[in-house]
Amino acid sequence: MATVVAFHAHPDDETLLTGGTLARVAAEGHRVVIVAATDSMDAASETSPTRMNELRASAAILGVHRVEHLGYADSGHGPVLYPDPPDRQRFARADTDEAAERLAALLREENADVLLSYDPNGGYGHRDHVKVHHVGKRAADLAGVEQVLEATMPRDVIERFVRLIRTLRIPFRYDTDALRAAYSSGSAITHRVNVRRFARQKQAALAAHHSQVNGRGRLASVMRLLVRLPTPIFGLLLGREWFVEPARTPVPKPATSIFPHN
Repeated sequence: MATVVAFHAHPDDETLLTGGTLARVAAEGHRVVIVAATDSMDAASETSPTRMNELRASAAILGVHRVEHLGYADSGHGPVLYPDPPDRQRFARADTDEAAERLAALLREENADVLLSYDPNGGYGHRDHVKVHHVGKRAADLAGVEQVLEATMPRDVIERFVRLIRTLRIPFRYDTDALRAAYSSGSAITHRVNVRRFARQKQAALAAHHSQVNGRGRLASVMRLLVRLPTPIFGLLLGREWFVEPARTPVPKPATSIFPHN
């Protein structure tokens, strides 16, 4: 059996980007570990443990065996990078090699076979997601992890999803030019994993992030919509997950599992 380590920027990213894959891998008998780079925007307070506790609840639903926090604070998304909390550094300000060594230590401890990270764009360009790409790549080199898969989405899928949100009259601002440069082109996808059988787990894991689902803003509105959908509809919308394996691009046909033998 293999050990898969999923490195994510924030609690809830693990479900949105890779929840079905993690549930599938765990159901197949493999060991699954989640490492979150950040917890919250604030200093250690009631907010920070809440998000990590939600991550642990989400991970339990997915069948994950271990959850770790790399020790950094959320850097936020927008023009302003706020000062560091008193007790830790914002991930965007972290030294890449230092953060990579923290992750590499976990990879060595787990004898990881596969590292799930992010594409070079960090998906939609969040500074913490871009940092995950660089830190994950460096950590895999340090720990000698041979297979690195970068979680992403094809741009055409994102465009269809945004059109659906607009059709449903959910307030959602976006930059058309930025959207065209986000995530990955369809031709770059090396793995397209069908996780529709695990839609119920993925939806329940997303719902476990209560502070985000019940929060304010456009992302919270989208998350509320997703957790309230009938599960079959949720499965149609989020029943596939995509990865890029840089060493294998381009490929004539995407693999259907993160493991070569499946």
